Amino acid sequence: MEAPAEPGNLAGVRHIILVLSGKGGVGKSTISTELALALRHAGKKVGILDVDLCGPSIPRMLQVQGKAVHQCDSGWVPVFVDQEQSVSLMSVGFLLEKPDQAVVWRGPKKNALIKQFVSDVVWGQLDYLVVDTPPGTSDEHMATVDALRPYNPLGALVVTTPQAVSVGDVRRELTFCRKTGLRVIGIVENMSGFVCPHCAECTNIFSRGGGEELAKHAGVPFLGSVPLDPELTRSLEEGRDFMLEFPQSPAFPALSAIAQKILSETPPQLS
Repeated sequence: MEAPAEPGNLAGVRHIILVLSGKGGVGKSTISTELALALRHAGKKVGILDVDLCGPSIPRMLQVQGKAVHQCDSGWVPVFVDQEQSVSLMSVGFLLEKPDQAVVWRGPKKNALIKQFVSDVVWGQLDYLVVDTPPGTSDEHMATVDALRPYNPLGALVVTTPQAVSVGDVRRELTFCRKTGLRVIGIVENMSGFVCPHCAECTNIFSRGGGEELAKHAGVPFLGSVPLDPELTRSLEEGRDFMLEFPQSPAFPALSAIAQKILSETPPQLS
């Protein structure tokens, strides 16, 4: 029987959510970032662990690229995104000498860093830790799930886009979750239509409904559809708080509803 893990630096983290997808380019980092901001605006203290080692984009999305990670007696101190220190972030992007430096590592070195991120980052008290993962179902994913398993993660939020090619790859991610015993909180369909910046009409460029159909077929909750929105893209590129600055955007209610469904997963007395 496996011995329980020492709580260590995750002792103060109440709920852990992994953001997964079998497909690259579906917007996992976007969903991770906006989910964290939405939870923050719901009064929660949130950490983001970016384990996309080859494509660490969240520091730019939160306008903290170039910040330094400091050491304390207990380990690494994450970078705080806001003055209130309600959102913190740890990413390999903070450990690179130059922002365009490539991470050319084999599996064992990647796995070792992921385990170090899990054990050595001093998160303090958090309501939620959102873990942004790379695409696929290989070494980094198994290392992440294995490292977090002793801390009973709340589950996985699985991201897809509407078209059949993406849905097919994401179906494999659901199989990965079943094989590793990771509960699926639900599926999010990202890029679900394009919102015109002039008339606000939504056009289904990549079709629509693939994520919802997948959720029904797999028997897991469907958390919502997030449309393509130029305001959302601009806010991520400029490191702005979309959830604060664009409440009239068509993407805002979709992202807010996803956060509310996550909040409803956790009993009030624990959140």
